[in-house]
Amino acid sequence: MQLLLSTWAEAEAYLKTSKGIILPIGSTEQHGPNGLIGTDAICAEVVARGVGDATGAMVGPTIPVGMAVHHMDFAGSMTLKPSTLIALLRDYVMSLAEHGFERFFFINGHGGNVASVRAAFYEIYAENRALRGRQAPELRCTLVNWWENQEIGRLSRELFGGKEGSHATPSEVSLTQYAYPESIKTAAMDPETASPGGFYDARDFRRRHPDGRIGSAPGLATPEHGKRLFETAVEAISRQYGAFLAEA
Repeated sequence: MQLLLSTWAEAEAYLKTSKGIILPIGSTEQHGPNGLIGTDAICAEVVARGVGDATGAMVGPTIPVGMAVHHMDFAGSMTLKPSTLIALLRDYVMSLAEHGFERFFFINGHGGNVASVRAAFYEIYAENRALRGRQAPELRCTLVNWWENQEIGRLSRELFGGKEGSHATPSEVSLTQYAYPESIKTAAMDPETASPGGFYDARDFRRRHPDGRIGSAPGLATPEHGKRLFETAVEAISRQYGAFLAEA
């Protein structure tokens, strides 16, 4: 059940049966020679909708731009400052809380969002308590990275061996190819598997990783792999969502 495709009356009826909502969050940034700039937002949205279908949960609008300042030396990338992302998440959650939502389950597609999202949760808790004191509703927020569970880890190793890497990965590219087969891109990659390693700012990222990949071989991506990754992620994260709602 997507919030954007629901009426206010349907949202009101939903709140009589559940206080939980799934919120996909991603990024708009480069993903190597064959990865779509919207990869992180696409992956979060596709998995979130799958989990919503599997659990009957309401799914909120995707937050498509995240904290991606380190990608800004690559054309097309967009970023929010950490403070901007924190403020945006505060407004998202507090406006939904005003209607009675209390359990906010973020499905994330971008590692660079994690620190800001977790900081936003504590801003939300602090403001909620400051406004209403002990009478404040017990809001709970949690963050799940779609790729970060045992089941996806096992499948990634089966499909790609040690060539997953940490950015522009074959797993995330495969998932976008499954979601948007009409937008599959091809590109020559030399070497097949990019070098690993860290970076500092955007210019340093471009110097160390000139084609945008980090330790990955996204040329191994296929939509068939993406379908398996989607099904595995939805099954695993649906269990996590159920457990989150059931917590005392």
